Amino acid sequence: MSLIIIGTVAFDALETPFGKTDKIVGGAATYASLAASYFYDKVKIVGVVGEDFGQDNINKFTEHGIDIEGLQIKEGEKSFFWSGRYHNDMNSRDTLATELNVLENFDPVIPDSYQDCEYLMLGNLTPLVQQTVINRLNHRPRLIVLDTMNFWMDIMMDDLKETIRMVDVLTINDAEARQLSGEYSLVKAASKILEMGPKYLIIKKGEHGALLFHEDKIFSAPALPLAEVFDPTGAGDTFAGGFIGYLAKVGTINFTNMKNAIIFGSALASFCVEKFGTERILNLTQEEVAARVQQFVSLSSFTIEG
Repeated sequence: MSLIIIGTVAFDALETPFGKTDKIVGGAATYASLAASYFYDKVKIVGVVGEDFGQDNINKFTEHGIDIEGLQIKEGEKSFFWSGRYHNDMNSRDTLATELNVLENFDPVIPDSYQDCEYLMLGNLTPLVQQTVINRLNHRPRLIVLDTMNFWMDIMMDDLKETIRMVDVLTINDAEARQLSGEYSLVKAASKILEMGPKYLIIKKGEHGALLFHEDKIFSAPALPLAEVFDPTGAGDTFAGGFIGYLAKVGTINFTNMKNAIIFGSALASFCVEKFGTERILNLTQEEVAARVQQFVSLSSFTIEG
């Protein structure tokens, strides 16, 4: 049994109040698969890169035990590239450049060795590509998690809603939840979104944590207060990868394990923002991860006396 993660594998050029980078490795599938690999040893990636990506960058996946048979390498072509500049609040940013390159005609290939998929993470891509991956699997996975964004709500709402009907868990941020549902109250928004098909909904609130909704249950997860957020790029994808990686590890899908998975995903995301790109999450130790998870537990652990 395995965990498949599909999404972009890309180059990013970033500028924040703390500095700037030239091209570094990024992309939704990159962050998510690296995060998941800390909890689960059968992570398989589906994506596409150009000839410019280079073997050294591919080795970053294999060194984490990530199966790359589903990673297409297009000779003579360039990898997807995104450049952005973050504002001082680190919550808003300007896109400086987007070059689709190999992503423009991406047709996901699911190798035969991936057909044992039990867990599927659909990283941010067009809804139609996400549907294609589901349809190309011979058997429906036990758990399908979908991450998406407001861009697809703006231009492909009908296709996105069709994809949402096909999944078990949807992860979006608070602004996207309001846009998708037409409701300002996140509780009302969650109710409407759950009627669209998913069993669980995670609403990410950045520095204010995350909310988990399932039937009539709600869980509020804290965010770890950090003195400095160096680079928020990929934090949401890291969260999603840690979330599904933990669930694949424990092997039981229920509300309690979903709550735990949010904490483990949040812990990985809190590491991600401490350095540019994937630098911080490439070489974590299990002891570091465990200590960071305990910090999250301590944030909301209390007793009432009297």
